[in-house]
Parts: sequence; C-alpha cells; structure tokens
Amino acid sequence: MASWNSIPLEVLYNTLGWIAFFSWSISFYPQVILNFKRKSVVGLNFDFVVLNLTKHSSYLIYNASMFFSSVVQKQYREKYGLDEMIPVAANDVAFSTHAVLLTAFTLFQTVIYDRGNQKVSKTSIGIVCVAWLTVAVCVFVALPSHSWLWLISCFNTLQVVMTVIKYIPQAIMNFQRKSTIGFSIGNILLDLLGGVTNYGQMAVQSIDQNSWVNFYGNIGKTLLSLVSIFFDLLFILQHYVIYPAWKIGTSRDVDVIGKKPLLKTSDDENKEDV
Repeated sequence: MASWNSIPLEVLYNTLGWIAFFSWSISFYPQVILNFKRKSVVGLNFDFVVLNLTKHSSYLIYNASMFFSSVVQKQYREKYGLDEMIPVAANDVAFSTHAVLLTAFTLFQTVIYDRGNQKVSKTSIGIVCVAWLTVAVCVFVALPSHSWLWLISCFNTLQVVMTVIKYIPQAIMNFQRKSTIGFSIGNILLDLLGGVTNYGQMAVQSIDQNSWVNFYGNIGKTLLSLVSIFFDLLFILQHYVIYPAWKIGTSRDVDVIGKKPLLKTSDDENKEDV
C-alpha cells in the first residue's frame, strides 16, 4: 500500500482538501439564504438545481464506494499499480454528502417560494431520466463479472457530464434576463476557491508520489475542478462586467420582469388601449 514520502506535502494535501470541502460546502448557503430572505427563487434556474442533484448524487456514490470499499480499492490498484494511493480523500466523501443534502433543500425551496413563471424544463427532466436509466443498465452489465471499479467509474463519468450540462441553463438564463440578480455570486466565488484548491490537492499528491496516475485514475475529479473553474469565471464575468446590478436597477424590478407572462393576453391589450 502506498504511503506519503513527505510529511509537509501530506499536511498540505489535507489542508487543501479541507479548504476545498469548506469552500464548496459553504458555497451552497448564500443561495439558500438569498432565497429565504427574498421568499422568492426567481432568477435561480430550476434546471440547474435538478441537474445539480443528479450530479452530486452520482459523485457521492463514486466517492463513498472508492473510499470505503476494499474490493473497489483492490481493483483500482490492480489496474493502476499496487503502490498507488486511491484518488479519493475523506473530504471528498464529506463534501458529496453535504452537497446532496443542500441541493435537495434548495430544490425544496423552489417548491415553497415564489417562482414567477419558472419551471423545470422537459429537456432537463429527460436528461435526468436518461442518465439514471443508463447507470441502471451499467449496474446489470457489471453484476456478472463484479466489475465494481468500472461501475463506479460510470457514476464518475455521469457526474462530469452533469457538471458540464448543469451550468449551461443558468448561463443562458442570465444572458436572456441580462441580469444575475436572484443568482448568488457568493456561491460562485466560493465554488471557484473550491475548484482551485481541489485541483491543487491532486497536484500535491502527484508531486509526492512522482506519478500523475491520480489525475487520470480519477478523471472525474480532475474535470470537475477544470469545468467548475471555467464556468465560475464566466458567471463572475456576467455578474461584475456584463450585467452589473447598477445597470439594471433593483432586484424588485427584475423579479417583476421574471413574473410577467411571455405573451400578452387579449385582456392585457384591451387594458392598454383604455
């Protein structure tokens, strides 16, 4: 079994890991608090939340299986080398667990708070159904040969795909509304810090072990960091440069816009004539 060659690097690895955990975990709260204060979820894309729940659920299955299952760890070392460290740390499991709970709570808020005319799109519902149907098929494929490492890799792949897809509806919604009000930038800033430190944690392990196996051995974690950083920078650009709040007035004005129907009824046109 592999062990650390440098104690300082091991300390740095754990430090970066828990910074990533706290950054990513705390990043959920600004949106939850903002929804509570406004008693509204107008501006928060529901597709983002639904896809995010699928993403974190699949990531939790991967992390927990890799961290706790000796069978999966054995298959990992047989594939990548007996002296390789597993690519999942305790902070990864802790983050995934917390993320599933907070995302589920955010989804609950979309049910109880004012949502305007927003709803989950049929496209997102279809994507989620196809995703879970696909991994269900993978389970039946893996059962006869006990290919557990391959199976959890399927869940890891799913979380990467969901990570890419989940950000797109929110980015498009910000563009269409020409506003980021209702979508917490605090969430994004903390998410960016988590992505950078998560990637740094993997780099420290690779330096200590003089091996880059953990980057492609857990390609999901690698891509998670890179994709998160890319979209976080995009949202920061939208919030502070393209659609700053001073350009569009108060959040109340935007909320009203979000609640207006896309098409006017005949009654509305008659009222305007009067």
